[in-house]
Amino acid sequence: MMAPMKKVLTTSLALGAALTTTALAQPRLSAQSIIVNPVQPDLSVSVRVDKDASGNANPVYRVGENIRISTTVNRDAYVYLFNVDATGEVTQILPNRFESGANFVKANTTKVFPAAGDTFTFSVDGPVGLNKVLALASLTPLNLDQVSSFKTQQDQFATVTARGQDQLAQALSIVVTPLPQTNWVTNTAFFTVAAQTPVQTGGLFVGTNVGGATIILNGQRLGGANVTYSNIRPGTYPVRVQAPGFQDFSTTITVRAGVTTNLNVDFAAPVAVTPVVQPAQPGNIVLDLFRGLLGAIAGTQLQDPARSAYDQKVTELQRQGYTLQSTRQTASGYVGTLQGRTGTVTLTVDRGANRTIVVQVNEITVYRY
Repeated sequence: MMAPMKKVLTTSLALGAALTTTALAQPRLSAQSIIVNPVQPDLSVSVRVDKDASGNANPVYRVGENIRISTTVNRDAYVYLFNVDATGEVTQILPNRFESGANFVKANTTKVFPAAGDTFTFSVDGPVGLNKVLALASLTPLNLDQVSSFKTQQDQFATVTARGQDQLAQALSIVVTPLPQTNWVTNTAFFTVAAQTPVQTGGLFVGTNVGGATIILNGQRLGGANVTYSNIRPGTYPVRVQAPGFQDFSTTITVRAGVTTNLNVDFAAPVAVTPVVQPAQPGNIVLDLFRGLLGAIAGTQLQDPARSAYDQKVTELQRQGYTLQSTRQTASGYVGTLQGRTGTVTLTVDRGANRTIVVQVNEITVYRY
């Protein structure tokens, strides 16, 4: 069962002149602490919210967040708890109908509301702003008929007639005035209610079955695979997953606020393709040249045609006096650099369409004058 707590307090209100009473208790109205006993009785009470063990801070609670309030006395006493929110609405927390007699607290013990094991929770409601929780402890029960009342048998919390901390202080001062000065004491805790922060971003997890994969999201490199990426704005994005030795995987994903989108990519094992060469007739010059490019010799295993063409061209250039400096494999073939006496040659061999091999030789020559 949920008990909504309407609270959030306005900043301290400057109250009017102190209420004129008899010379018994003479309670003092306070903009900070609502109502204060002007003397220092040996009775003491403290009140705290669960985000502030000291009772002296001003923690923040989001609307809808659960809160627990605790109070401690040094002597057996009856404790009355009130909350004043930012608009001045007053809620009586103790006593209530959830727990009969729960506002009687034994000396040096702590009463927590709601306590562990209770079948209900107490949640913070709007409006946003500063809240004040007033704890009033008395050695004898107080008559709050002029302060609050349960309107129906179904009401779990009493309705407080006072509006704002000044009216609450005035009403409570009438209640405690007849008491001996040593019989009552108060304490005040603070907390601020803040609006719920909407989730503006989502997350993305991309899992793969191979190592070294890279994730490209919306054209931008996101990073490696098998990692959860957060703080991604909601939307629909193209995703490309790259892995060495495998064909790229491309798809479209949708990122939603507050949700991590999962994408799992299983790369199939790469398949080696062996080129098929038709048997050549003896004396066929074209097929003999093609066989040479492939490096095929009767009874031997065929090579990569791009590699065969690359090696053959390198050999030709070496005969012309060039020295091979480097060889680099690309996705479509090979690129090599050769150094000659007067210049540098870049050799590029690519696999073209329709089972063709494209060989390009670019030379940069330096002349002295």
